[in-house]
Amino acid sequence: MNCDPDVFGADPVNIRWAVVRGDTSTLKVEFLDNDEITYFDNSGWTYSASAYDKKTDIVDILDVTAHNGYVTITANSDITSQWGTTYGGTVAELYFDLQVTLNDNTVWTPIIGIISVVGDVGTGL
Repeated sequence: MNCDPDVFGADPVNIRWAVVRGDTSTLKVEFLDNDEITYFDNSGWTYSASAYDKKTDIVDILDVTAHNGYVTITANSDITSQWGTTYGGTVAELYFDLQVTLNDNTVWTPIIGIISVVGDVGTGL
């Protein structure tokens, strides 16, 4: 995703993230400079991500880890194990987003989307 300062606040990227219920799943979000190769300087930015299940009206906070030029969003197994109640196929769809607070306190949402939860059939380890 291009992070030229002139496009902050532009339409967020809308993605579908597939997660198997009960698994830990990580999504990498890269912030690229205009050349679309070099990581953008994201030092000092703060992040938050959450998932919302409209059927249960529950918001889950997702872990966000900042790296030089990118972040990873992690849905841990203790959270994903609560998503959906049936087996097989898509058992739940949750809305999610990533919010960034830039160095000048501007709040920007670069990513929105749907988490498609695939039902597990195992009983765990």
